Amino acid sequence: MLNKLKKLDWGILGILLLFMVISSVVLHSATINDPRYASSDTKQIIFYGLGFFVAIVASMFDYRIVLKSWHVLYGIGVTSLILVYFVGAKINGARGWFKITETLTIQPAEIVKIIIIIGIAYLMGRRQGDKLTFMRDLVPIGAFAALPFMLVMIQPDLGNAIIYLVIVLGMLWIGNVKYTHVLVGLGTVIASIVLFVSLFTMFNSEIKEFMIDKDLSHWYERINTYINPEEASADAKHQSLNAKIAIGSGGLSGDGYLKGDMKNGGFVPYPYSDSIFVVIGEEFGFQGAAILLLLYFLLIYRMIIVAFKCYDMKASFIVIGIVSMYVFQVFQNIGMMIGLMPITGITLPFISYGGTSLLLNMLSVGLVLSIKSHQEVYELAD
Repeated sequence: MLNKLKKLDWGILGILLLFMVISSVVLHSATINDPRYASSDTKQIIFYGLGFFVAIVASMFDYRIVLKSWHVLYGIGVTSLILVYFVGAKINGARGWFKITETLTIQPAEIVKIIIIIGIAYLMGRRQGDKLTFMRDLVPIGAFAALPFMLVMIQPDLGNAIIYLVIVLGMLWIGNVKYTHVLVGLGTVIASIVLFVSLFTMFNSEIKEFMIDKDLSHWYERINTYINPEEASADAKHQSLNAKIAIGSGGLSGDGYLKGDMKNGGFVPYPYSDSIFVVIGEEFGFQGAAILLLLYFLLIYRMIIVAFKCYDMKASFIVIGIVSMYVFQVFQNIGMMIGLMPITGITLPFISYGGTSLLLNMLSVGLVLSIKSHQEVYELAD
């Protein structure tokens, strides 16, 4: 056990420690005027404590045991997504949480992210680096990811569903997919986006009525604000517009800790969760945002180094899947706050408040640490 502890990537753990400090400090500012979330910073530190424990314990286990159990994990994940649709709690328009207590909830869609990564890594790893074929590889992988994708979409949770797609695409790209398949897939995606935008614009009123009838008006407003910003209502543009104003007002060095006028005035919704980057941009300015992005870069960099040094190709695929998940979540969260991406409710990894997502992220890091610690064992066993 001591030998495994020595092999841990303490640089990664050090970055996570810095994330904990940043998260708790920013959460204190984000919730100081909201009694409903007054203790979020303290709870986040507790979640981080549990998260570090989970990460270190996970690093002690041989990741290959998890890989061999991918089908069991997949069954558990799909079952939980089905159950939550019928008995789960509805939060922000989506029925995707198991409510344990008034303050404790579990979101299966978050857990399924890592299950998808493990399953696809196993399926792609069987090829041992050979080109992925359409029928033997791409079709099974697509079917594997399609079921949880559809189950999450009907909750509806667009944010996590998109993350599933990004994970699959990121892993397939590294998994040596044929260029012809890439071109066909890219053409299909572009054509689908163009068709969707065209139909959404053409049948805007009909889609609006349908979405309102299905109690999905908030999704219509988010999509319409991004596609047709000039036609969107003031309420629909409220979060995006105020977020850009707040970040812009922060300038180079920010307005100062606890002094964000937009945040303090209640003009930024969900400052503890989706919009936590706005708090950083307003109170710490470009410098604070740049430091945060630098930490993300260092975390991703160290993980990619782990992937490059793997003897086991399946392990490399796991790390790349986790990296794809983090990169997209950071890009999407910050992008939607500065107007580059539509608002989807995706939180900022390791910074936003949330027990399930934080513990999952820490578990994912623990899996990366396990992969790094067990590569020498794998080489000897080979």
